[in-house]
Amino acid sequence: MNQSSLSALNISKEGEGSMEMKDQLNSILESFKDDIKDITDLKQVEDIRIKFLGKKGLLTDVMKGMGKLSKEERPEMGKFVNDVRGEIESGIEKMKDSAKEAMLELQLATETVDVTMPAGDVEVGNKHPLYLVLDDIKDIFLGMGYKIAEGPEIESVYNNFDALNAPKDHPSRSMSDTFYIIDDMILRTQTSPVQVRTMKAQQPPIRVIAPGRCFRNDELDATHSPMFHQIEGLVIDKGITMADLKGTLDTFAKRVFGSQTKTKFRPHYFPFTEPSAEVDVSCFKCGGEGCRFCKGSGWIEILGCGMVHPNVLRECGIDPEEYSGFAFGMGLDRITMLKYEIDDIRHFFENDMRFIKQF
Repeated sequence: MNQSSLSALNISKEGEGSMEMKDQLNSILESFKDDIKDITDLKQVEDIRIKFLGKKGLLTDVMKGMGKLSKEERPEMGKFVNDVRGEIESGIEKMKDSAKEAMLELQLATETVDVTMPAGDVEVGNKHPLYLVLDDIKDIFLGMGYKIAEGPEIESVYNNFDALNAPKDHPSRSMSDTFYIIDDMILRTQTSPVQVRTMKAQQPPIRVIAPGRCFRNDELDATHSPMFHQIEGLVIDKGITMADLKGTLDTFAKRVFGSQTKTKFRPHYFPFTEPSAEVDVSCFKCGGEGCRFCKGSGWIEILGCGMVHPNVLRECGIDPEEYSGFAFGMGLDRITMLKYEIDDIRHFFENDMRFIKQF
């Protein structure tokens, strides 16, 4: 808005309240023009903005008097106020640009970069202990001829339970144990659905491990978490027996916990294997003599396993009369806690570098 238009508005015939407000606005505009003459930095620009346009600024204070004007005066006065505000805002933006250019010129003139100086220290993170152990386990099974199989974390109830011979009344299918997204979709409770997908996608021979995150409705404490990591293995071929399973897991245990490690198989029940077993390893702290770490037993449980149930093979399109196989599953978190003597699973998820750097 130019000065002539402001003058023209000044001499228009209006009520005294309107004339007084216009005089105040003209005075504010002149004051603003005087103030911005000596602006040199962004801090001063912000101070000027607050002085004139802030919640308690001069222009805001004058606008509070609009309610006292008549209905006839308000439209024209509103336009006048907007013109004054626009001129102030435009001036502030120009001052911002000018102040930024001045600051940049000063910075370029005063700052120098010595390219011969050594670079500053860069802190490099550590690989997480879970992934250290996962990489070791992958190397062990890849060396035995296994492949890595992956699958989605959001799974169908069919792949997670039905295809694995778990009946509809099985306790693990309860909503108190499983996170349901919709009636037939869940967050997978195990990586076993990857085995189902693998068997349906290819014909034997099959030899895979399936690492990944799983989810169960557990309370968070030192040994339980609603999110955890699991590694499952599957072998399907002609003539596979329990002896193959025992030899594989014995080799795995010795590679992870040391060549002196012994294994013990205890009968157990899983709906998707028959026969089934829990696997213990001799305590690597006391050598099997009994200590606090193994609770005096000399043995530590590490995983579950068994021969793949014929019902599971049939469901996945594999003839159990021709093929047999074994499966096993272990908690990566548990194996890592045992290997590094970690006493609280929550450390894995807190991202505290003081913890992670120990490995």
